[in-house]
Amino acid sequence: MSRGLIRPNSIIVRLLVVSGLAVAAVAGAISLRIWQEGNQDSERPVDAIVVLGAAQYNGRPSPVFEARLDHAVTLFHEGLAPYFVVTGGNRPGDRTTEAAVARRFALDRAIPSSAIFGEDEARNTLSSLRSVAAEMRARGLHSALFVSDPTHMLRVLRIARDLGIEAYGSPTRTSPIQADLGRRLRATFHELGALVLYLADGSPGTELPRH
Repeated sequence: MSRGLIRPNSIIVRLLVVSGLAVAAVAGAISLRIWQEGNQDSERPVDAIVVLGAAQYNGRPSPVFEARLDHAVTLFHEGLAPYFVVTGGNRPGDRTTEAAVARRFALDRAIPSSAIFGEDEARNTLSSLRSVAAEMRARGLHSALFVSDPTHMLRVLRIARDLGIEAYGSPTRTSPIQADLGRRLRATFHELGALVLYLADGSPGTELPRH
């Protein structure tokens, strides 16, 4: 065999290496965008403030959920929107919904009942935002300021804009996820996978365990 010939196995190995490097480069670029979006705060006057649901324990918001709610309530009291939108259904065994917990939290902090609406059935981001978009259209609302954890913001805003909402983000800075590098990296990897699934076919993908 001539030394100038390249063995098929060698070609396959090279293709695998190149493919692996390409995938790593794309993953790195998307991860960078996730972190960049999470570091931006675009708070401004809008039609509604939308707070994304997270775990609740028999009516008590988890630390992650409470951080989101605290931030959303602050934005509302700053006068940035006339409506406060709550989201999130329940999990097997739950006695209440994330949306119901968020509503009670908001009422206890002087947000009027007439300002609150939302959805209480969704169990993933895509389904939740589809319902929010429908509720907003029914009320003639067009713009929203979304509140969630920094790593979640890129996907939330992409989906919301695809659904026709003029969407802006105001990520919470006090989430326990942000304070724990390990949890932040896991959340980033999750968002990377969920974004790829969404961009591929608009499916909700898998959701991280609620915190």
